Amino acid sequence: MTGGARHDSWGRVVRHPRQEARAEALAGGAEAAFLPFGNGRSYGDSCHNDRGRLIPMRPGAAIRAFDPDTGILTADAGVLLSEILALVMPHGFFLEVTPGTAQVTLGGAIANDVHGKNHHRRGTFGGSVISFELLTSDGASRTCSPQAHTALFEATIGGMGLTGLIESATIRLMRVPSANVRQTAFRFSSIDGYFDAIDAIDASHEYSVAWIDQLARGARLGRGVMMAGDHAENGGPARTPSAPKLAVPFSPPVNLLNRLTLTAFNGLYFGRAPRQPATGIVGWASYFHPLDAISGWNRLYGPKGLFQHQSVFPTRTARETTIALIECAQKHGAASFLTVLKRFGDTRSPGLMSFPRPGFTLTLDFANSGAETLRMLDALDEIVLKAGGALNPYKDQRMAPAMFEASFPQWRELEGLRDPALMSDFWRRTAMALGKAPHVAREAAAAR
Repeated sequence: MTGGARHDSWGRVVRHPRQEARAEALAGGAEAAFLPFGNGRSYGDSCHNDRGRLIPMRPGAAIRAFDPDTGILTADAGVLLSEILALVMPHGFFLEVTPGTAQVTLGGAIANDVHGKNHHRRGTFGGSVISFELLTSDGASRTCSPQAHTALFEATIGGMGLTGLIESATIRLMRVPSANVRQTAFRFSSIDGYFDAIDAIDASHEYSVAWIDQLARGARLGRGVMMAGDHAENGGPARTPSAPKLAVPFSPPVNLLNRLTLTAFNGLYFGRAPRQPATGIVGWASYFHPLDAISGWNRLYGPKGLFQHQSVFPTRTARETTIALIECAQKHGAASFLTVLKRFGDTRSPGLMSFPRPGFTLTLDFANSGAETLRMLDALDEIVLKAGGALNPYKDQRMAPAMFEASFPQWRELEGLRDPALMSDFWRRTAMALGKAPHVAREAAAAR
Protein backbone atom coordinates (compact mmCIF):
# COMPACT_ATOMS: atom_id res chain seq x y z
CA MET A 1 0.00 0.00 0.00
CA THR A 2 1.09 3.55 -0.68
CA GLY A 3 -0.41 6.71 0.75
CA GLY A 4 -0.32 10.45 1.02
CA ALA A 5 -1.58 11.46 -2.44
CA ARG A 6 -4.48 13.90 -2.34
CA HIS A 7 -6.63 12.60 -5.22
CA ASP A 8 -9.16 15.38 -4.67
CA SER A 9 -12.29 15.61 -6.78
CA TRP A 10 -12.63 18.62 -9.08
CA GLY A 11 -15.06 20.28 -6.67
CA ARG A 12 -12.42 20.33 -3.89
CA VAL A 13 -15.07 20.41 -1.15
CA VAL A 14 -13.49 17.56 0.84
CA ARG A 15 -9.71 17.72 0.58
CA HIS A 16 -7.17 15.57 2.39
CA PRO A 17 -4.56 12.91 1.56
CA ARG A 18 -6.02 9.58 0.45
CA GLN A 19 -4.56 6.11 0.61
CA GLU A 20 -3.58 4.26 -2.58
CA ALA A 21 -3.38 0.62 -3.56
CA ARG A 22 -2.21 -1.28 -6.63
CA ALA A 23 -4.66 -2.95 -9.00
CA GLU A 24 -3.51 -6.43 -7.96
CA ALA A 25 -4.77 -5.73 -4.43
CA LEU A 26 -8.33 -5.95 -5.75
CA ALA A 27 -8.23 -9.74 -6.01
CA GLY A 28 -9.61 -11.13 -2.79
CA GLY A 29 -10.03 -7.65 -1.38
CA ALA A 30 -12.17 -6.98 1.66
CA GLU A 31 -15.70 -5.61 1.45
CA ALA A 32 -15.81 -2.00 0.17
CA ALA A 33 -12.02 -1.72 0.35
CA PHE A 34 -11.22 -0.06 -3.00
CA LEU A 35 -12.28 2.30 -5.78
CA PRO A 36 -10.55 3.01 -9.12
CA PHE A 37 -9.42 6.63 -9.57
CA GLY A 38 -8.87 8.22 -12.97
CA ASN A 39 -7.85 11.87 -13.28
CA GLY A 40 -10.09 13.45 -10.64
CA ARG A 41 -12.45 15.31 -12.96
CA SER A 42 -15.63 14.15 -11.20
CA TYR A 43 -16.94 17.11 -9.20
CA GLY A 44 -18.14 15.27 -6.12
CA ASP A 45 -17.52 12.15 -4.09
CA SER A 46 -18.20 9.48 -6.69
CA CYS A 47 -14.40 9.25 -7.15
CA HIS A 48 -13.64 8.94 -3.42
CA ASN A 49 -13.69 6.04 -0.97
CA ASP A 50 -12.41 7.59 2.22
CA ARG A 51 -12.99 4.45 4.26
CA GLY A 52 -10.88 2.48 1.82
CA ARG A 53 -8.15 2.99 -0.75
CA LEU A 54 -8.05 4.38 -4.28
CA ILE A 55 -6.47 2.50 -7.18
CA PRO A 56 -4.83 5.09 -9.48
CA MET A 57 -5.33 4.20 -13.15
CA ARG A 58 -3.05 6.78 -14.81
CA PRO A 59 0.41 5.29 -14.07
CA GLY A 60 1.75 3.33 -17.05
CA ALA A 61 -1.41 3.75 -19.13
CA ALA A 62 -0.88 3.55 -22.88
CA ILE A 63 -2.72 3.32 -26.19
CA ARG A 64 -2.42 -0.29 -27.33
CA ALA A 65 -3.73 -0.25 -30.90
CA PHE A 66 -5.27 2.08 -33.47
CA ASP A 67 -6.47 1.21 -36.98
CA PRO A 68 -6.43 4.36 -39.15
CA ASP A 69 -8.59 2.63 -41.74
CA THR A 70 -11.48 1.73 -39.43
CA GLY A 71 -11.06 4.19 -36.56
CA ILE A 72 -11.04 1.41 -33.97
CA LEU A 73 -8.80 2.11 -30.96
CA THR A 74 -7.79 0.07 -27.91
CA ALA A 75 -6.24 1.76 -24.89
CA ASP A 76 -5.67 1.26 -21.20
CA ALA A 77 -8.33 2.76 -18.96
CA GLY A 78 -5.96 5.40 -17.58
CA VAL A 79 -5.26 7.02 -20.96
CA LEU A 80 -6.60 10.58 -21.24
CA LEU A 81 -9.01 11.57 -23.97
CA SER A 82 -6.52 14.30 -24.92
CA GLU A 83 -3.92 11.59 -25.56
CA ILE A 84 -6.35 9.73 -27.79
CA LEU A 85 -7.14 12.90 -29.74
CA ALA A 86 -3.46 13.68 -30.23
CA LEU A 87 -2.99 10.30 -31.92
CA VAL A 88 -6.14 10.09 -34.05
CA MET A 89 -6.73 13.66 -35.28
CA PRO A 90 -3.88 13.60 -37.85
CA HIS A 91 -5.57 10.53 -39.36
CA GLY A 92 -8.91 12.33 -39.76
CA PHE A 93 -10.71 10.89 -36.73
CA PHE A 94 -12.33 12.38 -33.65
CA LEU A 95 -14.17 11.07 -30.60
CA GLU A 96 -17.83 10.40 -31.35
CA VAL A 97 -18.66 11.99 -28.00
CA THR A 98 -16.39 14.34 -26.07
CA PRO A 99 -17.22 15.91 -22.68
CA GLY A 100 -16.34 19.46 -21.66
CA THR A 101 -12.78 18.50 -20.75
CA ALA A 102 -10.29 16.25 -22.54
CA GLN A 103 -8.51 15.62 -19.23
CA VAL A 104 -10.81 12.67 -18.50
CA THR A 105 -9.50 9.11 -18.62
CA LEU A 106 -10.98 6.57 -20.99
CA GLY A 107 -12.10 4.48 -18.02
CA GLY A 108 -13.67 7.53 -16.38
CA ALA A 109 -15.53 8.41 -19.58
CA ILE A 110 -17.03 4.92 -19.60
CA ALA A 111 -17.68 4.68 -15.86
CA ASN A 112 -19.56 7.99 -15.91
CA ASP A 113 -21.01 7.53 -19.41
CA VAL A 114 -20.10 11.11 -20.21
CA HIS A 115 -21.97 13.20 -22.77
CA GLY A 116 -21.09 16.11 -25.00
CA LYS A 117 -22.60 18.84 -27.14
CA ASN A 118 -23.99 16.33 -29.65
CA HIS A 119 -26.15 14.09 -27.49
CA HIS A 120 -29.10 14.95 -29.72
CA ARG A 121 -27.19 13.24 -32.57
CA ARG A 122 -24.97 10.54 -31.04
CA GLY A 123 -26.01 9.87 -27.46
CA THR A 124 -23.44 9.17 -24.76
CA PHE A 125 -19.85 7.95 -24.72
CA GLY A 126 -21.08 4.45 -23.93
CA GLY A 127 -22.47 4.18 -27.44
CA SER A 128 -18.89 4.27 -28.79
CA VAL A 129 -17.71 1.38 -26.62
CA ILE A 130 -17.18 -1.90 -28.43
CA SER A 131 -15.80 -3.87 -25.48
CA PHE A 132 -13.64 -3.61 -22.37
CA GLU A 133 -11.61 -5.83 -20.07
CA LEU A 134 -13.01 -5.84 -16.52
CA LEU A 135 -10.99 -7.12 -13.55
CA THR A 136 -13.05 -8.16 -10.52
CA SER A 137 -12.16 -9.11 -6.98
CA ASP A 138 -12.65 -12.82 -7.68
CA GLY A 139 -9.43 -12.56 -9.71
CA ALA A 140 -11.12 -12.95 -13.10
CA SER A 141 -10.66 -10.63 -16.07
CA ARG A 142 -13.70 -10.66 -18.36
CA THR A 143 -14.13 -9.26 -21.86
CA CYS A 144 -17.46 -7.44 -21.66
CA SER A 145 -19.43 -6.35 -24.70
CA PRO A 146 -23.03 -6.28 -25.96
CA GLN A 147 -22.54 -9.96 -26.82
CA ALA A 148 -20.56 -11.21 -23.80
CA HIS A 149 -21.19 -10.64 -20.09
CA THR A 150 -23.90 -8.26 -21.23
CA ALA A 151 -25.27 -7.41 -17.79
CA LEU A 152 -21.81 -6.40 -16.58
CA PHE A 153 -21.22 -4.43 -19.78
CA GLU A 154 -24.39 -2.41 -19.26
CA ALA A 155 -23.85 -1.93 -15.52
CA THR A 156 -20.25 -0.78 -15.97
CA ILE A 157 -21.19 1.96 -18.46
CA GLY A 158 -22.32 4.68 -16.09
CA GLY A 159 -21.61 2.41 -13.11
CA MET A 160 -19.12 4.87 -11.55
CA GLY A 161 -16.36 2.28 -11.13
CA LEU A 162 -18.35 -0.04 -8.87
CA THR A 163 -18.54 -3.21 -10.99
CA GLY A 164 -14.83 -3.84 -11.36
CA LEU A 165 -11.60 -2.32 -12.63
CA ILE A 166 -11.74 -1.40 -16.33
CA GLU A 167 -8.28 -2.44 -17.48
CA SER A 168 -8.58 -1.47 -21.15
CA ALA A 169 -11.30 -0.64 -23.65
CA THR A 170 -11.91 -0.72 -27.39
CA ILE A 171 -13.89 2.17 -28.82
CA ARG A 172 -15.13 3.38 -32.19
CA LEU A 173 -14.07 6.80 -33.46
CA MET A 174 -15.73 8.89 -36.16
CA ARG A 175 -14.11 10.16 -39.34
CA VAL A 176 -14.26 13.95 -39.71
CA PRO A 177 -13.10 16.33 -42.46
CA SER A 178 -11.32 18.39 -39.80
CA ALA A 179 -11.21 18.36 -36.03
CA ASN A 180 -11.77 22.12 -36.11
CA VAL A 181 -15.31 23.44 -36.02
CA ARG A 182 -17.42 25.63 -38.24
CA GLN A 183 -19.26 27.52 -35.52
CA THR A 184 -22.41 29.59 -35.79
CA ALA A 185 -22.84 31.87 -32.78
CA PHE A 186 -25.43 34.44 -31.79
CA ARG A 187 -26.84 35.94 -28.65
CA PHE A 188 -30.45 35.74 -27.48
CA SER A 189 -32.01 38.35 -25.23
CA SER A 190 -34.04 36.02 -22.97
CA ILE A 191 -34.67 32.33 -22.36
CA ASP A 192 -37.45 32.44 -24.95
CA GLY A 193 -34.82 33.17 -27.58
CA TYR A 194 -33.10 29.88 -26.78
CA PHE A 195 -36.18 27.68 -26.79
CA ASP A 196 -37.58 29.37 -29.89
CA ALA A 197 -34.38 28.59 -31.81
CA ILE A 198 -33.21 25.24 -30.48
CA ASP A 199 -35.34 22.92 -32.68
CA ALA A 200 -33.96 24.40 -35.89
CA ILE A 201 -30.42 24.58 -34.48
CA ASP A 202 -30.30 20.94 -33.43
CA ALA A 203 -31.89 19.77 -36.68
CA SER A 204 -29.11 21.36 -38.73
CA HIS A 205 -25.98 21.04 -36.55
CA GLU A 206 -23.93 18.22 -35.04
CA TYR A 207 -23.20 20.23 -31.89
CA SER A 208 -25.03 22.87 -29.89
CA VAL A 209 -24.60 24.43 -26.48
CA ALA A 210 -25.74 27.67 -24.88
CA TRP A 211 -24.05 29.79 -22.24
CA ILE A 212 -26.60 31.47 -19.96
CA ASP A 213 -26.22 34.69 -17.97
CA GLN A 214 -27.58 33.35 -14.70
CA LEU A 215 -27.60 36.80 -13.10
CA ALA A 216 -29.80 38.55 -15.68
CA ARG A 217 -33.30 39.38 -14.39
CA GLY A 218 -36.68 40.56 -15.56
CA ALA A 219 -37.19 40.64 -19.32
CA ARG A 220 -33.53 39.62 -19.76
CA LEU A 221 -33.79 36.49 -17.61
CA GLY A 222 -32.04 33.58 -19.29
CA ARG A 223 -30.27 35.66 -21.91
CA GLY A 224 -27.23 33.99 -23.37
CA VAL A 225 -25.13 32.94 -26.32
CA MET A 226 -25.81 30.00 -28.65
CA MET A 227 -22.82 28.15 -30.10
CA ALA A 228 -23.76 25.61 -32.76
CA GLY A 229 -21.10 23.73 -34.69
CA ASP A 230 -20.07 21.09 -37.19
CA HIS A 231 -16.69 19.71 -38.13
CA ALA A 232 -15.42 22.04 -40.83
CA GLU A 233 -15.04 20.76 -44.38
CA ASN A 234 -12.02 23.03 -44.86
CA GLY A 235 -10.97 23.52 -41.28
CA GLY A 236 -7.29 22.92 -41.83
CA PRO A 237 -4.95 20.84 -39.67
CA ALA A 238 -5.81 20.66 -35.99
CA ARG A 239 -3.30 21.62 -33.35
CA THR A 240 -2.45 18.73 -31.09
CA PRO A 241 -3.31 19.06 -27.39
CA SER A 242 -0.73 21.11 -25.53
CA ALA A 243 -0.03 22.06 -21.94
CA PRO A 244 -2.25 24.86 -20.60
CA LYS A 245 -0.87 28.34 -21.29
CA LEU A 246 -2.43 29.78 -18.13
CA ALA A 247 -2.55 28.42 -14.59
CA VAL A 248 -4.06 29.13 -11.21
CA PRO A 249 -1.20 27.78 -9.08
CA PHE A 250 -2.87 28.17 -5.69
CA SER A 251 -6.30 28.75 -4.20
CA PRO A 252 -6.97 32.40 -3.33
CA PRO A 253 -8.19 33.10 0.20
CA VAL A 254 -11.63 34.13 -1.11
CA ASN A 255 -13.92 33.19 -3.98
CA LEU A 256 -12.96 35.27 -7.01
CA LEU A 257 -16.02 34.18 -9.01
CA ASN A 258 -18.56 36.18 -7.01
CA ARG A 259 -21.57 38.30 -7.95
CA LEU A 260 -19.46 41.41 -8.52
CA THR A 261 -16.91 39.80 -10.82
CA LEU A 262 -19.46 37.64 -12.63
CA THR A 263 -21.82 40.56 -13.29
CA ALA A 264 -18.95 42.31 -15.07
CA PHE A 265 -17.86 39.16 -16.90
CA ASN A 266 -21.38 38.24 -18.01
CA GLY A 267 -22.07 41.72 -19.35
CA LEU A 268 -18.83 41.70 -21.33
CA TYR A 269 -19.28 38.16 -22.67
CA PHE A 270 -22.87 38.76 -23.73
CA GLY A 271 -22.06 42.15 -25.25
CA ARG A 272 -19.28 40.75 -27.41
CA ALA A 273 -21.47 38.02 -28.92
CA PRO A 274 -23.00 38.77 -32.34
CA ARG A 275 -26.62 39.93 -32.46
CA GLN A 276 -27.25 37.90 -35.61
CA PRO A 277 -25.87 34.45 -36.44
CA ALA A 278 -22.19 34.71 -37.40
CA THR A 279 -20.26 31.77 -38.79
CA GLY A 280 -16.52 31.09 -38.71
CA ILE A 281 -13.87 28.45 -38.11
CA VAL A 282 -12.77 27.91 -34.50
CA GLY A 283 -10.18 25.53 -33.13
CA TRP A 284 -11.46 22.23 -31.78
CA ALA A 285 -9.96 22.82 -28.32
CA SER A 286 -11.59 26.23 -27.87
CA TYR A 287 -14.98 24.85 -28.93
CA PHE A 288 -15.02 21.59 -26.98
CA HIS A 289 -12.65 22.19 -24.05
CA PRO A 290 -12.15 25.94 -23.50
CA LEU A 291 -11.30 25.68 -19.80
CA ASP A 292 -8.57 23.10 -20.41
CA ALA A 293 -6.45 26.09 -21.42
CA ILE A 294 -6.34 27.19 -17.75
CA SER A 295 -4.72 24.74 -15.39
CA GLY A 296 -6.38 24.59 -11.98
CA TRP A 297 -9.22 26.98 -12.85
CA ASN A 298 -11.36 25.33 -10.16
CA ARG A 299 -9.16 27.00 -7.55
CA LEU A 300 -10.74 30.36 -8.45
CA TYR A 301 -13.73 29.37 -6.31
CA GLY A 302 -11.66 29.78 -3.19
CA PRO A 303 -10.52 27.51 -0.38
CA LYS A 304 -13.90 25.87 0.27
CA GLY A 305 -14.33 24.56 -3.28
CA LEU A 306 -17.43 24.47 -5.46
CA PHE A 307 -20.64 22.56 -5.95
CA GLN A 308 -21.94 21.79 -9.42
CA HIS A 309 -25.63 21.13 -9.95
CA GLN A 310 -26.51 19.45 -13.23
CA SER A 311 -30.08 18.38 -13.83
CA VAL A 312 -32.10 16.97 -16.69
CA PHE A 313 -35.84 17.55 -17.06
CA PRO A 314 -38.55 16.71 -19.62
CA THR A 315 -39.07 18.78 -22.75
CA ARG A 316 -42.73 19.52 -22.09
CA THR A 317 -41.96 21.88 -19.19
CA ALA A 318 -38.32 22.65 -19.96
CA ARG A 319 -38.81 26.38 -20.46
CA GLU A 320 -40.65 26.80 -17.17
CA THR A 321 -38.23 24.54 -15.28
CA THR A 322 -35.19 26.43 -16.57
CA ILE A 323 -36.71 29.73 -15.46
CA ALA A 324 -37.58 28.31 -12.04
CA LEU A 325 -34.03 27.04 -11.48
CA ILE A 326 -32.43 30.35 -12.47
CA GLU A 327 -34.83 32.34 -10.32
CA CYS A 328 -34.23 30.02 -7.37
CA ALA A 329 -30.48 30.61 -7.52
CA GLN A 330 -31.09 34.37 -7.79
CA LYS A 331 -33.44 34.30 -4.81
CA HIS A 332 -30.69 32.74 -2.73
CA GLY A 333 -28.19 35.37 -3.86
CA ALA A 334 -25.97 32.85 -5.63
CA ALA A 335 -23.85 33.48 -8.72
CA SER A 336 -23.01 30.71 -11.21
CA PHE A 337 -20.02 31.10 -13.52
CA LEU A 338 -20.53 28.06 -15.77
CA THR A 339 -24.23 28.09 -16.58
CA VAL A 340 -24.81 25.81 -19.56
CA LEU A 341 -28.03 24.72 -21.26
CA LYS A 342 -28.35 22.04 -23.93
CA ARG A 343 -30.68 19.37 -25.24
CA PHE A 344 -30.50 15.64 -24.70
CA GLY A 345 -31.86 13.55 -27.57
CA ASP A 346 -33.71 10.25 -27.75
CA THR A 347 -30.69 7.99 -28.38
CA ARG A 348 -30.69 5.41 -25.63
CA SER A 349 -27.43 4.65 -23.86
CA PRO A 350 -26.31 1.03 -23.45
CA GLY A 351 -25.56 1.93 -19.84
CA LEU A 352 -27.83 0.89 -17.00
CA MET A 353 -27.25 4.06 -14.95
CA SER A 354 -26.75 6.69 -17.64
CA PHE A 355 -27.66 10.23 -16.58
CA PRO A 356 -28.80 11.69 -19.95
CA ARG A 357 -32.39 11.09 -21.00
CA PRO A 358 -34.69 12.94 -23.41
CA GLY A 359 -35.15 16.56 -22.39
CA PHE A 360 -32.92 19.48 -21.48
CA THR A 361 -30.00 19.74 -19.09
CA LEU A 362 -28.97 22.81 -17.11
CA THR A 363 -25.60 23.02 -15.38
CA LEU A 364 -24.94 25.55 -12.63
CA ASP A 365 -21.93 25.87 -10.37
CA PHE A 366 -21.54 27.73 -7.11
CA ALA A 367 -18.76 28.52 -4.69
CA ASN A 368 -19.19 26.62 -1.45
CA SER A 369 -20.55 29.06 1.14
CA GLY A 370 -21.57 26.41 3.62
CA ALA A 371 -25.12 25.92 4.91
CA GLU A 372 -26.70 28.61 2.74
CA THR A 373 -25.34 26.96 -0.42
CA LEU A 374 -26.66 23.57 0.69
CA ARG A 375 -30.11 25.05 1.34
CA MET A 376 -30.18 26.52 -2.15
CA LEU A 377 -29.09 23.23 -3.73
CA ASP A 378 -31.87 21.43 -1.87
CA ALA A 379 -34.34 23.98 -3.25
CA LEU A 380 -33.01 23.39 -6.78
CA ASP A 381 -33.48 19.65 -6.24
CA GLU A 382 -37.13 20.18 -5.35
CA ILE A 383 -37.73 22.01 -8.63
CA VAL A 384 -36.09 19.20 -10.59
CA LEU A 385 -38.02 16.55 -8.67
CA LYS A 386 -41.33 18.30 -9.27
CA ALA A 387 -40.55 18.47 -12.99
CA GLY A 388 -39.87 14.73 -13.14
CA GLY A 389 -36.16 15.24 -13.71
CA ALA A 390 -32.90 13.83 -12.36
CA LEU A 391 -29.49 14.89 -11.05
CA ASN A 392 -26.09 13.94 -12.42
CA PRO A 393 -24.34 11.70 -9.86
CA TYR A 394 -20.77 12.33 -11.00
CA LYS A 395 -21.30 16.08 -10.57
CA ASP A 396 -22.78 15.67 -7.09
CA GLN A 397 -21.44 16.00 -3.55
CA ARG A 398 -24.62 16.21 -1.48
CA MET A 399 -27.89 14.97 -3.00
CA ALA A 400 -30.22 13.21 -0.60
CA PRO A 401 -30.79 9.45 -0.94
CA ALA A 402 -34.43 10.07 -1.89
CA MET A 403 -33.35 12.38 -4.71
CA PHE A 404 -30.92 9.74 -5.95
CA GLU A 405 -33.62 7.09 -5.95
CA ALA A 406 -36.01 9.38 -7.84
CA SER A 407 -33.26 10.05 -10.39
CA PHE A 408 -32.17 6.40 -10.73
CA PRO A 409 -34.90 3.97 -9.70
CA GLN A 410 -32.84 1.19 -11.33
CA TRP A 411 -30.02 1.59 -8.77
CA ARG A 412 -30.81 -1.78 -7.21
CA GLU A 413 -29.78 -3.53 -10.43
CA LEU A 414 -26.36 -1.90 -10.21
CA GLU A 415 -26.11 -2.82 -6.53
CA GLY A 416 -26.81 -6.42 -7.52
CA LEU A 417 -23.79 -6.34 -9.85
CA ARG A 418 -21.50 -4.19 -7.71
CA ASP A 419 -18.19 -5.84 -6.94
CA PRO A 420 -18.23 -6.37 -3.15
CA ALA A 421 -14.66 -5.06 -2.84
CA LEU A 422 -15.59 -1.71 -4.45
CA MET A 423 -17.35 1.25 -2.88
CA SER A 424 -17.47 5.04 -3.21
CA ASP A 425 -18.43 7.75 -0.77
CA PHE A 426 -21.26 8.68 -3.15
CA TRP A 427 -22.69 5.15 -3.24
CA ARG A 428 -22.31 4.78 0.52
CA ARG A 429 -24.31 7.94 1.31
CA THR A 430 -27.03 7.36 -1.32
CA ALA A 431 -27.69 3.75 -2.30
CA MET A 432 -26.45 2.22 0.94
CA ALA A 433 -28.49 4.70 2.95
CA LEU A 434 -31.59 3.52 1.09
CA GLY A 435 -30.96 -0.04 2.21
CA LYS A 436 -28.83 -2.59 0.43
CA ALA A 437 -30.76 -4.28 -2.35
CA PRO A 438 -31.02 -8.05 -2.03
CA HIS A 439 -28.13 -9.86 -3.68
CA VAL A 440 -29.13 -13.03 -5.44
CA ALA A 441 -25.73 -14.66 -5.67
CA ARG A 442 -26.66 -17.21 -8.28
CA GLU A 443 -28.19 -14.63 -10.63
CA ALA A 444 -25.31 -12.21 -10.15
CA ALA A 445 -22.78 -14.94 -10.90
CA ALA A 446 -24.69 -15.93 -14.02
CA ALA A 447 -24.80 -12.33 -15.20
CA ARG A 448 -21.03 -12.07 -14.92
